[in-house]
Amino acid sequence: MKNLVVLFFMVLATSCQGQECEALPKSFASYSQALSKITDASYNIKDSVDTSSSSWITGANFYSCDGAKGFLILETTKKNYIFKNVPIDLWNNFKKAGSYGKFYSKNIRDKFQLAI
Repeated sequence: MKNLVVLFFMVLATSCQGQECEALPKSFASYSQALSKITDASYNIKDSVDTSSSSWITGANFYSCDGAKGFLILETTKKNYIFKNVPIDLWNNFKKAGSYGKFYSKNIRDKFQLAI
């Protein structure tokens, strides 16, 4: 009976999660494929920040497998972006920024692109 309970919880845990983030491909065929695979994977860290004070950035989410670097997904009024290998320290500084748009322009833009 004990083995059956353990097996049940193992199946439940693996069936409720996406693929492991370490198994994500290095590149994607399209933005929509990248977004789907990245947001559906299982991560050690999933974090977001309330960007309602920004006139341009409407959403920001961070996903990390190793707690050191990860994917940053920014939603803006015109376009959405996915950045890879973003250091968690940069993410934490982004969350504390007085202006998300200025922080993005100075520290993220043209530095962390996702290969699509």
